[in-house]
Amino acid sequence: MSAEPVLAVEGLKKHFPVEKGVLRRVVAHVKAVDGVSFAIRPGETLCLVGESGCGKSTVGKLAMGLIPATAGTIRLHGTDITGLSRTQMQPWRKRIQMVFQDPSASLNPRLTAGAVVSEPLENFGDIPASERSDRTVALLKKVGLSSDAMHKYPFEFSGGQKQRLGIARALALNPSVIVADEPVSALDVSVQAQVLNLMMDLQEEFGLAYLFVSHDLGVVEHIGHRIAVMYLGRIVEVADRDAIFANPRHPYTRALISAAPLPDPRARREKLVIEGDVPSPQNPPPGCHFHTRCPFAVARCRVDSPALRTLKDGRLAACHLED
Repeated sequence: MSAEPVLAVEGLKKHFPVEKGVLRRVVAHVKAVDGVSFAIRPGETLCLVGESGCGKSTVGKLAMGLIPATAGTIRLHGTDITGLSRTQMQPWRKRIQMVFQDPSASLNPRLTAGAVVSEPLENFGDIPASERSDRTVALLKKVGLSSDAMHKYPFEFSGGQKQRLGIARALALNPSVIVADEPVSALDVSVQAQVLNLMMDLQEEFGLAYLFVSHDLGVVEHIGHRIAVMYLGRIVEVADRDAIFANPRHPYTRALISAAPLPDPRARREKLVIEGDVPSPQNPPPGCHFHTRCPFAVARCRVDSPALRTLKDGRLAACHLED
């Protein structure tokens, strides 16, 4: 695996303004993403996991350039693409593509499958019109759809087939990075494995890097190489997949792992119950954001925000208990 990251973000922040009154004055900010850093190398899958509202999907949109960042940098193949205008971002669209959560909502119902896949080729003009049809058929076959699918409309496909179509569209421009935002959460369990295995096969064939956003630890354990755990806009732990599941170090990670169902009904796992609700990202608690729910919190946790630092085993964790 190459040592040079294909996608790297550093100190990434996204604060959404809260407006109030007739004059729409900004009275506060929702800190959806509050200082996130990571890097992904070719052929690697970095999974972002956490509870709903932790900011993981917002990170994906920031990486894609779909929304502007409040602070921080986003580098694609070593080039800073943060804050590029729509026109300036256009050449980089070929390098980074997205697979959306809801395949039904992300496909134009007025276009045939062939038109959906060939549209990026037409927009960027990399392939002559005479060759687009052959390229489209090849892409459809690559994701397990027949050439007859070219003439069908999205409503004629099942959920799994629609997501395969979305993956074919993402592959059309030969990207190096794909941001997958909960790509299998809307699918039946039996279909999820098929789509995940397809993505893994395509990654091996093309050397793709995935930023894979998910709340499902079973999915993450199947497809991920490294896992970054998010809580209230911040990453609290990053480690290899096996290390995360075998020995989670941050209390929040331990709670997530302990709550995940096991495939063997006879197996038992030590439970770590966290009480209370997730604080509002509009008014996050001082110090460690997790201290209001952490059963191990000490006085320092309430005032001092722990930095994400490297532990002895090589993983990253943001917890005073690891000092």
